[in-house]
Amino acid sequence: MIKKNYKKIFIILFFLLTSCSSIPKNTSNSCSIFDERYFWYKYTKKVEEKWGTPIYIQLAIIKMESDFDWLAKPPRSKIFKVIPYKRPSSSFGYSQAVKGTWEQYKKETGNKLATRARFKDSVDFIGWYTNKTESILKISKKDAFRQYLAYHEGWGNFKNYKKNKKVIAIAKKVEKQSNIYKKQLLRCKSFLNKNKYIIF
Repeated sequence: MIKKNYKKIFIILFFLLTSCSSIPKNTSNSCSIFDERYFWYKYTKKVEEKWGTPIYIQLAIIKMESDFDWLAKPPRSKIFKVIPYKRPSSSFGYSQAVKGTWEQYKKETGNKLATRARFKDSVDFIGWYTNKTESILKISKKDAFRQYLAYHEGWGNFKNYKKNKKVIAIAKKVEKQSNIYKKQLLRCKSFLNKNKYIIF
């Protein structure tokens, strides 16, 4: 009887976890994302108020890094183009934060239980990171292009970004997506704030 109850609890928890963490159907539309994940609007709004990082930039970074896949990891390199080998970095989760930077975030914010697979923690990490970027590199938190360059390359390597045309092209995509998200939010933000997306 006890074993059956444990099985039921496990099944319920499994479905709750997968339903909360599944990828939104349309990750290119901010209004659609928040329509499916109403708590996500609450979390991104709190980050905007706490760190000053606009919602549309938070979303654009996640879109590029993981496309909202909570279990995203860099693809493994291959030996002889066939045999799976090591991953190029420890990046993981929505924000694709590496272990070292994630540990720094937890230490500096006191958010000791933060996990890279949780959206709430991931957007807070992005807020923290972009805030430090503004402090260290004097880049506005509203500058999606340069903020993403610093996010991708790291604070120390940012000065060398002009040598990397591939990263520049990616940062331009992030900037474009952030502008799309921004326009979309202008259409649905008042609705989000008035209805079930209450911030508390």
